[in-house]
Amino acid sequence: MYTYKIHLHREAEGGFTVSVPALPGCITYGEDIDEAIAMAKEAIALYIEELRERGEVIPDDSNTLEYAINLDLT
Repeated sequence: MYTYKIHLHREAEGGFTVSVPALPGCITYGEDIDEAIAMAKEAIALYIEELRERGEVIPDDSNTLEYAINLDLT
């Protein structure tokens, strides 16, 4: 089992662009959050399949910690 963090970016025209930091270039889009997550799962699976076919190492985020920091710089 692999673990991946995804970033969902709300687009001004609607919907969400999704990126997977551990997999460079793995980016997709969904009209809403549920669709964006489903599309991300599909994109990740295809990305991993390609890495396997090439015999490359499959990175994941299982050992990555993530924090959100809010700064008030006023």
